[in-house]
Amino acid sequence: MGDDKIQPTNSDPKEKFKPQNRKKLSQREINALPPVQRSKYLAYEEPSKNALEAISNSKKRVQEKQKKLNENEKIKNEFDVEKEQHSQLIGQLKAAEARNRLRVIRLRYQANRAQEVKHLISCQPTAIKAVRLQVLVPPYPDNDSPGDALDKLQRKRVEELLEDEKCLTTDRELS
Repeated sequence: MGDDKIQPTNSDPKEKFKPQNRKKLSQREINALPPVQRSKYLAYEEPSKNALEAISNSKKRVQEKQKKLNENEKIKNEFDVEKEQHSQLIGQLKAAEARNRLRVIRLRYQANRAQEVKHLISCQPTAIKAVRLQVLVPPYPDNDSPGDALDKLQRKRVEELLEDEKCLTTDRELS
């Protein structure tokens, strides 16, 4: 059991540590060892030429396989980039089509509403009622006057002024 100690081959610190057996055994002595001890002993011996050749062949195969995988990965990444760009383009086209559909629906609704209002105006019994309805309910929405241009603070101030029935905030004594 004590024959398979590990010792470095060279004392040079720059070289890689290489374990080896203390005692060299002949082939007959190696074959006479029990299987566990034989495997321990052979683990620290130099491999045979066939084993070295097989190791180098397997390393070459692994490197070639790794190169192929890297090339396949690059091709796949390029394909994925193209696929992503294509899907973005499809998404943009679908969004544009949806915006166009909404615009068409909005225009159709406005035209139908205008037609209904005109019909209501034309069905009024007197001209005064027709004019009054036309002023109160215009056939087309007026885009020139957007409506409320006040922000929250201005809106609050206007509401306070309107609610002030005693004119406490607006009456001033000028002296």
